[in-house]
Amino acid sequence: MKFSDHMIKKWEIVMSLKEAALSVREKAYAPYSNFKVGAALRSTSGEIFSGCNVENVAYPEGTCAEAGAIAAMVAAGEQKLAEVYVVASSPQPVPPCGGCRQKLAEFGNRDVKVTLATVEGDEFETTIGQLLPGAFDASHMEDS
Repeated sequence: MKFSDHMIKKWEIVMSLKEAALSVREKAYAPYSNFKVGAALRSTSGEIFSGCNVENVAYPEGTCAEAGAIAAMVAAGEQKLAEVYVVASSPQPVPPCGGCRQKLAEFGNRDVKVTLATVEGDEFETTIGQLLPGAFDASHMEDS
């Protein structure tokens, strides 16, 4: 089978998102739960940003992998998601928490692909809109 340049490029983007998420997951700071999570996202410019969960002994003060990846994207001057990949060591792919679903909705359209994965390779594909139907957005802040 012969692959087109477009197919090869798409495969490279997907693999690099997966690789970035797996790699950053290893750097997670999770001494209390031992539950390491890695997230990688591609902005609309094609740049890849990654983040890992960072726990704190005062549990509510930790940060999620998705939030870290979004913060890295924003710090680099970008604000629009094109694709997201999240990986954890769990029996099945783990969805983002409610707060991270809202954060993803802030920076990505409803149709942005989100792949949830396990370190063993199981994957589940969804979208931001499927993860958070009826998301609160800027349109809700407009005066009537």
